[in-house]
Amino acid sequence: MCGFAGFVNYDGMPSDRANRVALSMANSMRRRGPDAQTAWAADTGEIGLAHARLAVIDLSEAGSQPMHSSCGRYVIAYNGEVYNSDALRQLLTESDIDWKGHSDTEVILECCARLGVYETVCRLIGMFAFAFWDKTTKECWLVRDRLGIKPLYWGQRGDLVLFGSELKALKAYEDWQFEVCPDALSSYLRFNYVAAPHSIFQDIKKCRPGHILHISKGKAVTEHCYWDMQQHALDGMKNPWTEGYGAATDHLEDLLRDAIGRRMVADVPLGAFLSGGVDSSLVVALMQSQSDRPVRSFSIGMDVEGYNEAEHAAAIAKHLGTDHTELYITPEDARSVIPDLPDFYDEPFADSSQIPTFLVSRMAREHVTVSLSGDGGDELFTGYERYFWGDHINRKRNMLPSSLRSIMAKLLRMPSEDVWNYLSAITRIPHLTRKTTKVSEILELKDEMALFRRLVSVWHSPDQIVRGANEPNGLLWDKALIESMPFLMERMQFLDMMTYLVDDILTKVDRASMATSLEARVPLLDHRVAEFAFTLPREMRVHNGKGKRILRDILSRHVPRSLFERPKQGFGIPIGRWLSGPLNDWVEDLLSPTKLSHDGFIDPAPVRAAWDAHKSGKSNNEVQLWTVLMYQAWKDRWVE
Repeated sequence: MCGFAGFVNYDGMPSDRANRVALSMANSMRRRGPDAQTAWAADTGEIGLAHARLAVIDLSEAGSQPMHSSCGRYVIAYNGEVYNSDALRQLLTESDIDWKGHSDTEVILECCARLGVYETVCRLIGMFAFAFWDKTTKECWLVRDRLGIKPLYWGQRGDLVLFGSELKALKAYEDWQFEVCPDALSSYLRFNYVAAPHSIFQDIKKCRPGHILHISKGKAVTEHCYWDMQQHALDGMKNPWTEGYGAATDHLEDLLRDAIGRRMVADVPLGAFLSGGVDSSLVVALMQSQSDRPVRSFSIGMDVEGYNEAEHAAAIAKHLGTDHTELYITPEDARSVIPDLPDFYDEPFADSSQIPTFLVSRMAREHVTVSLSGDGGDELFTGYERYFWGDHINRKRNMLPSSLRSIMAKLLRMPSEDVWNYLSAITRIPHLTRKTTKVSEILELKDEMALFRRLVSVWHSPDQIVRGANEPNGLLWDKALIESMPFLMERMQFLDMMTYLVDDILTKVDRASMATSLEARVPLLDHRVAEFAFTLPREMRVHNGKGKRILRDILSRHVPRSLFERPKQGFGIPIGRWLSGPLNDWVEDLLSPTKLSHDGFIDPAPVRAAWDAHKSGKSNNEVQLWTVLMYQAWKDRWVE
């Protein structure tokens, strides 16, 4: 696990300057790679490659990067881990290769040199992003793993291309002027992350998962897909598993055991995050079943009602016999992280579970260098409540003619807020105004894509907040999916896999863990597991109104159900209470009308209205406010 960055500049530059720029890029990613920051540039200055190393496999100098091929023609800079490198090395046994060490970097490099980039990446099992340069043809390939576990930003202006694991590395290239993109800001306010392929900056994009970018002189960067998640999902739905539930459960356990076993290989201490939920518990259970000594497991807790799963994690750790470490944090511990968040996240990011994720990563890093995580289970195996809630709402909506839905929506909006508040007091139904507003909005939605957008949106009309913005209409606006994926629940899962998982969950885990120089591995997102999950009929994923049936049944082979069968609980913090309490002064500063309007993008009026309503207790706007606050804090750090 590392960070890499670089540039291709076909106009060239003095080699000493190219080296200096590349080294500056490497140094900007010191947290990602504390063991070494190195750089290489061509003598003509046409390319510079930077690398920040966190040594995990082959700790010797033989694993250092940027790495040159044995034939001397190719150079690679790489971030990630590939778990079948030994098998790939065997493919090259008849080749005349002078192997320097046993790193997966060297295997990828030599495979690309002999098999080609496309053929190589189709064989890789793992998480990866890399740049591969051909000194002879002066071409460069940029590659991102199938599910987008490892980040890769890039941008092109004329014959100059920048790329890297983090935006801060690209910003080290001083001749590129970075300007906030209002369209991307609008997308961010809707989702609390900047949706790919956009970034917060003009002309800087995110490489799509499962894609290769090809750079050559005088041409626009071309994009090639080597693994298409949408096609795999459609193929799986059209060709579902037919060999019975018991066989599916056995097969999935075998897949997971192999995926987890591969990710337990490291030349450094290794452990796992354990929240006590189904996904992380299953990962730890299958780790422990393959280990001859207690696995290191880590969890954090907080003595705040509704925000503590540590006691559940401790019970599962005790049953499995892991070497368990838990840390109970105070609200002050959590709040102390907030000033550093803009440094960890190079673009605005507002999933508030970023705070506990950083804290558990920092605690784990005191004991290990690698930690396995259970991320991906909710998206692959129907774990989120919104899948059931959205499906239920949609069935209710479809029972009413569209004309009647429109009339009912108008009737719900007729009473004033005071009337609804009065009725709320009489009926003792809390937040009746907000609930009726939500119902009226849902009734007027035109199609199922609009319904899903409504369920996942933070600000529902962000273009009314960001002046001059034209919100990008990405995959969540693609009505063709209604026909190709006719069942709403499965379509919601697919959309989350393509968007929320990559741009929120995996971004959060990568930046939070890398901020502490910890490598996080996600075995549930082995592409072989994902491909199999797409083939599972709903009844194998959902049972008695609960998701992840098949994962629960595998876990029950290792852990008593009484230890994990309970309502799903998020990995969060009581941010709403803090905003109007101990963080009030910080909020008032960042949300002052003057500061909000300073860059000319944000309209202060709707933001201030949300803040006033939150302070008064009329509505809980913590998610909307946190999104704006993280943008304002990021802007203070990176723009102003």
